[in-house]
Amino acid sequence: MQRPEPATCQPTPAPMNLFERYLSLWVALCILVGIGLGQALPGLFKTIGALELARVNGPVGLLIWVMIIPMLVKIDFGALHQVRAHWRGIGITLLVNWGVKPFSMALLAAIFIRGLFAPYLPAEQLDSYVAGLILLAAAPCTAMVFVWSRLTHGNPYFTLSQVALNDLIMIPAFAPLVGLLLGMSAITVPWDTLLISVLLYIVVPVILAQLWRRRLLARGPAALEQALARVGPWSMGALLLTLVLLFAFQGGAILDQPRVIALLAVPILIQVFFNAGLAYGLNRLAGEQHSVACPSALIGASNFFELAVAAAISLFGLESGAALATVVGVLVEVPVMLVVVRIVNHSRGWYEQRRGH
Repeated sequence: MQRPEPATCQPTPAPMNLFERYLSLWVALCILVGIGLGQALPGLFKTIGALELARVNGPVGLLIWVMIIPMLVKIDFGALHQVRAHWRGIGITLLVNWGVKPFSMALLAAIFIRGLFAPYLPAEQLDSYVAGLILLAAAPCTAMVFVWSRLTHGNPYFTLSQVALNDLIMIPAFAPLVGLLLGMSAITVPWDTLLISVLLYIVVPVILAQLWRRRLLARGPAALEQALARVGPWSMGALLLTLVLLFAFQGGAILDQPRVIALLAVPILIQVFFNAGLAYGLNRLAGEQHSVACPSALIGASNFFELAVAAAISLFGLESGAALATVVGVLVEVPVMLVVVRIVNHSRGWYEQRRGH
């Protein structure tokens, strides 16, 4: 039976800003600009691509830090005690994030990339494509989920608690999970590079963000809010520049191999809708509130593509099939997640129907 939702648990959401309102448009423009610049200035982007340290691309890594640290500053790990209020939703999201999504993607990659689509893909890149898809699915969304949750009027306390919990789990779990799935897929795991990626793109940003948050809060909550308002545009700007860089690096492959892009998108699309539907349906069966089921479904379906892209570049190189697969994930995720947002918003009446009525 559906429990009534306390009025205090669902504050009126702030109006969407310009970036959120036209998200698909900005992503589309970044794709076009990136591909165009990559074709017009190949020498420049070859030089940028060569700026690596321990196989980690410097400009991409810096942009990812600028992108995710302001978003991680929003996360209050002290809010984890709030998970008790929605333990069913938390449990369902954790099940989908860590027990279903990575393994379902590995299965989908085996079925489509190694099986059905193998005759139409470059044989030498099959392992790399599979690795990219696994990397994409192995880390639940951290940054953009705040946007998705806001668009569905999701419970902000649940969203914050779930993201904080996922980030804590991701620190010890990401590398072993990726290693396990790559090993199951018969792909050699470069453990040193994988661990460096986890350190650079999870551990260090989380530590820096929380130190910054603590320092700001020492001056009062207003100081934190003011700082977040100032650096918010940096995060969004870094996201857009990262997309431009990624599509500049991969523009040639996208233009030369549109069929490859379409084929790689198939398992990603199936995974998004499958995991979103699974989390949404399980929350309804468990009697969770709609404002919890929405962010649960969205967190369960979306990916921490910033980490996936960075790890793919570090592990396999900028021009690898793995990097291309994660970039396809970026290409697919934003418009598809907006479709999922629309579905959960329009199905609220069905979701809240009491059984027998």
